[in-house]
Amino acid sequence: MGGEGGSSRKKKNKNAKSGGFESLGLNPNVFRGVKRKGYKVPTPIQRKTMPLILSGSDVVAMARTGSGKTAAFLLPMLHRLNQHVPQSGVRALILSPTRDLALQTLKFTKELGHFTDLRVSLLVGGDSMESQFEELAQSPDIIIATPGRLMHHLSEVDDMSLRSVEYVVFDEADCLFGMGFAEQLHQILAQLGENRQTLLFSATLPSALAEFAKAGLRDPRLVRLDLETKISPDLKLAFFTLRQEEKYAALLYLIREHIGSDQQTLIFVSTKHHVEFLNVLFRHEGIEPSVCYGDMDQDARKIHVSRFRARKTMLLIVTDVAARGIDIPLLDNVVNWDFPPKPKIFVHRVGRAARAGRTGTAYSFVTSEDMAYLLDLHLFLSKPIKPAPTEEEVLLDMDGVMTRNDRAMVNGDTIYGRFPQKVIDLVSDRVREIIDASAELELLQRTCKNAFRLYSKTKPLPAKESIRRVKDLPREGLHPMFMNVLEKGELTALAFSEHLKKFRPKQTILEAEGEAAKSKHQQGPSGQWVDVMKRKRAIHENIINLVREQQQSKTNKEEEEIQSEIIPSMEKGKKARDSKRKAQSFKDEDHYISSIPNNQHMEAGLQVKANEDFASNRLEAAVLDLVADDGTGIKKQRSMYHWDKRSKKYIKLNNGDHVAANGKIKTESGAKTKATKTGIYKKWKERSHGRIFLRGTNSDGDPRESTSLAGPYQRGRRNFKGSKKQHSMPNAHVRSEIKDMDQIRKERQTKANRISFVKSKSTKGKKFGRNGKKRKGK
Repeated sequence: MGGEGGSSRKKKNKNAKSGGFESLGLNPNVFRGVKRKGYKVPTPIQRKTMPLILSGSDVVAMARTGSGKTAAFLLPMLHRLNQHVPQSGVRALILSPTRDLALQTLKFTKELGHFTDLRVSLLVGGDSMESQFEELAQSPDIIIATPGRLMHHLSEVDDMSLRSVEYVVFDEADCLFGMGFAEQLHQILAQLGENRQTLLFSATLPSALAEFAKAGLRDPRLVRLDLETKISPDLKLAFFTLRQEEKYAALLYLIREHIGSDQQTLIFVSTKHHVEFLNVLFRHEGIEPSVCYGDMDQDARKIHVSRFRARKTMLLIVTDVAARGIDIPLLDNVVNWDFPPKPKIFVHRVGRAARAGRTGTAYSFVTSEDMAYLLDLHLFLSKPIKPAPTEEEVLLDMDGVMTRNDRAMVNGDTIYGRFPQKVIDLVSDRVREIIDASAELELLQRTCKNAFRLYSKTKPLPAKESIRRVKDLPREGLHPMFMNVLEKGELTALAFSEHLKKFRPKQTILEAEGEAAKSKHQQGPSGQWVDVMKRKRAIHENIINLVREQQQSKTNKEEEEIQSEIIPSMEKGKKARDSKRKAQSFKDEDHYISSIPNNQHMEAGLQVKANEDFASNRLEAAVLDLVADDGTGIKKQRSMYHWDKRSKKYIKLNNGDHVAANGKIKTESGAKTKATKTGIYKKWKERSHGRIFLRGTNSDGDPRESTSLAGPYQRGRRNFKGSKKQHSMPNAHVRSEIKDMDQIRKERQTKANRISFVKSKSTKGKKFGRNGKKRKGK
């Protein structure tokens, strides 16, 4: 018996010391939920952040998509809240930028909290307000919300307060703190209590925490993982160069020939009009996709995404609204139909695939206008990029080229190349036939062109260095992925056509005709053209040579400037002076501090501010406010001020703030709604005889809310399947007898004050007599 007890004790200690979830000391009910989900060992981000969160520290965490960030903040939250407390009000708030991400977080919370009796409420746009009122009337412990809908509830319901919130999570914090949600967050944060724990999580976060100053962080701990590998190493990247009008054909060819029928694919497009166009086009081709975009009806959105999750459809066409939030566990491929203008967006898009140890592929279509964005992306990822070898190089040494390509792919280099033109032409003809035969597609195509024109105007500009580098890039060949598709004869034909494209005749058409006329001994104007062109060439040759010389001298000057930075080393002694001086850089590599940090491109890509492009100035906020001397600068300065009608003066806006017209607030779909009361809560209260009280209990223990519901408590449709405690709530109107630390401390202080007051009164009575006269000493 003693031996068995000792071995079990050793085993238990071994588990506690191991790197598993046992060592975190989670509540039994929470730990059972973890085991039920099938998790055994925490991921790196969970191992780094969960001990800090459990200790009560504010945490700012960054890790790549699919690394387990959601569980990293949900498990400590469930452990801290432990069980449902009727009079406590809302104790945890999770803010998400999109409905899809909020729904995903809710699903995950329900799974991990399966064995707890905690109640959760989801507040997102698209759902009816009445159903959300019913959930709030059941006194939820956790609210998962988007900022727009939460602000709507706070403005409608007078008895709803967030002062009792002790655990706040900003999921995808960089998106929330961007320009779109600045005004809602400012109002939400003003309503939160001071004694709260604040957590910020995202796949892309900058190191400068000043951008999150509004969150009210107190001595935050910064955890940034996967800085080198921002995307999964199991994800393959393929970049194809083509023209804008060839994208439809290229996408159809990829789906038909290269993506298996059993593989699920997410297709990202720029606007909702492109979503509708591709949806109709695929249906004409006999392919049934699912679709999802920002202002789509919420019920239709849920149906389409659930069909894709259930693998009833294998394609999901979405806009960037789904880049954060749609978590498909077994997603195989991502297609960037429109190349993203920001590196952050690319990271969030391709992060949907190759999650949790699985492999995946990200295909991206790149037009000539997108090449600068492609270079920006690789500066951000710190990865080299090179064009695919041309057809002529492949024909000369096919095996050597294939070996070099494989070696480059193993080293992590990115190779971009063209689609086979023969394939594109064949499929393009088919697409043209389908569009011509459908009036709906013709109308949608015109709408798509107009929408894409507007989209292109609003895109942030790439870095100037990238625009300059694009001009010097060599012409790319056929992408290595299509080498096996083409035969040697087709490769020869492609090489010949590429050679023809490069051909530049030495003579103009006038000279060629003149020479032909002379060879046939014909008299006429054709012979005179030759002499005219010769005189013209003689004049222009001098100008061309002069320009070339100027360019050459400019490059020589730049080289001389670089050489001037290298100064000869000054050595002491006569021998050193007589000896040949060695060129040496003036920089001391150990102590030299550069004005531009090594990680400049990475931090520029991680910036929160949505209104700035990739090449924004790092020190712009520290520059003295001088009056700009150009039109662009004046316009930018003017946008920093807002005319306040009440105070009749200009108000300077904080960094990233935005004021909507007519006091409206911006929802997660981009629509603007009135922040004032609409009376919907009052109507619901009269009809259902229910009431929402979410004010918690104050420090004296007096209930600031009465959780008595109209009729017996009924479990809401989004609550956990917990223990039987959840079904009935006897004595719900009686205030809780459980006191927290602050209440106990205050009670003890009051008691101590009362005792000290009584003592001081008694000593005063002894010192003076009953008549108030001072007693004489004996």
